[in-house]
Amino acid sequence: MKFGDFVKVKSLNNPAGFKENLHRLGLEMPCDELLESGPQSVMSQPLQIGSLRVGNRYAVHPMEGWDGHADGNPSEHTIRRWRNFGLSGAKLIWGGEAVAVRHDGRANPRQLVINEKTLPALGNLRETLVNAHRESMGDDRDLVIGIQLTHSGRFCKPNQEGRMEPRVLFKHPLLDGRFGPKENIVLMTDSDIKQLIDDYVIAAKRAYKLGFQFIDLKHCHGYLGHEFLSAKTRTGNYGGSMENRTRFLRELVAGIRSEVPDMELGVRLSAIDFLPFKPDPSLSDAESLGPGIPVEYSTALPYLYGFGMDEQDPTEPNLDETEKFLQALTDLKIPMVNITIGSPYYTPHVTRPALYPPSDGYQPPEDPLIGVMRHLSLVRELKSRFPHLCFVGSGYTYLQEFMPYVAQAVVREGWADIVGLGRMMLSYPELIADVLAGRPMQRKRLCRTFSDCTTAPRNGMISGCYPLDAHYKKSPQMIRLTQVKKDAKLA
Repeated sequence: MKFGDFVKVKSLNNPAGFKENLHRLGLEMPCDELLESGPQSVMSQPLQIGSLRVGNRYAVHPMEGWDGHADGNPSEHTIRRWRNFGLSGAKLIWGGEAVAVRHDGRANPRQLVINEKTLPALGNLRETLVNAHRESMGDDRDLVIGIQLTHSGRFCKPNQEGRMEPRVLFKHPLLDGRFGPKENIVLMTDSDIKQLIDDYVIAAKRAYKLGFQFIDLKHCHGYLGHEFLSAKTRTGNYGGSMENRTRFLRELVAGIRSEVPDMELGVRLSAIDFLPFKPDPSLSDAESLGPGIPVEYSTALPYLYGFGMDEQDPTEPNLDETEKFLQALTDLKIPMVNITIGSPYYTPHVTRPALYPPSDGYQPPEDPLIGVMRHLSLVRELKSRFPHLCFVGSGYTYLQEFMPYVAQAVVREGWADIVGLGRMMLSYPELIADVLAGRPMQRKRLCRTFSDCTTAPRNGMISGCYPLDAHYKKSPQMIRLTQVKKDAKLA
């Protein structure tokens, strides 16, 4: 099926029509035809997660912010986004956004950093969210707010000069040199890792002081935590065996619990990975990018550079390692995991199913609904193997007006415990509150996955929804974004 053959979700009139389209695609995606609302509805039910009580079944995913200040403090744009997260009505704020534990681990020069100088502003940021939630929902009962701590590893870009400064755990035959020159790559030593763990523990103590209720120890999207899980070719204490590849996690948990034993922990996990994709050169032309295809990998077999992948056929997933990691979470008494897939850097169509690609991407090689189904099926399978863990699902934004119907069915049928939303919170943050209250959805504000929220920051602009949010649509950067898209054959 080619790009032009994909049925646009917004053209489907009702849940029955949406389900007919799913049937045409051969997708057995659960979808209710009627939405429940009020305190007795499926999505309004509270959930106990470890020591935390979450008041409903919606979460706001952590997103990488590109609008802070150079010193790591939030800007007025950051404060506005966090206020919107509070207005959303979601009772689980899974980190708000990725916050670097130190400067050299920032994914961009505008990413937030948690240190002594930024503590007052980060505390105010959290209070802004809480106050907005009270305004939207009447009180902040059973509102749970975490913070995602991160080091960006291969994707470090901390300085205003805009160059990539990768900090990696092993040499990668397909990714080295793809994100900045190879000569910029620094291979971290075991001693470097020990120091980083200490920095995480210090950051956790600061987060606890600010009132955050849990910490997400990020293991997703190709960032450093995720790369540990793929470090099969690394020697030393942090590579090779699965025991060694989870040592970083175990030492983080031990260090944090020794200093802040009351802090709850969670992990956002790329449960399976994929080969890097590129535009098909045979189908690219002067007018448009081609659909994505995997890069050539025959010289990299057996494929020892990914997690949750078949080493002999890396186009196929293998959940054996994923299961071992989830067992490690169980052994560590970590009660919640937020499941995602791949990396938005080299598999954007997998991580964020969308009809339109970012400027450094490619046209979708499959109907994005197939990508959504991949997310849903994976969480369902993992939940069946680890029913005691709380699973937060991803990949729902592309469902657009049918997201609440699918979310309700997924939770009711036990495929996932909580449904998380990311990009949708930039265009229409009040969607969750509207659905839970039984108010009509504002269709004109629904994210249509134009990917401008990725294209803009990848090109040095602040993060936000440029097509639908007047705050960004009327900004001077919109003119620049339009030109970037034209130059990238996306306009």
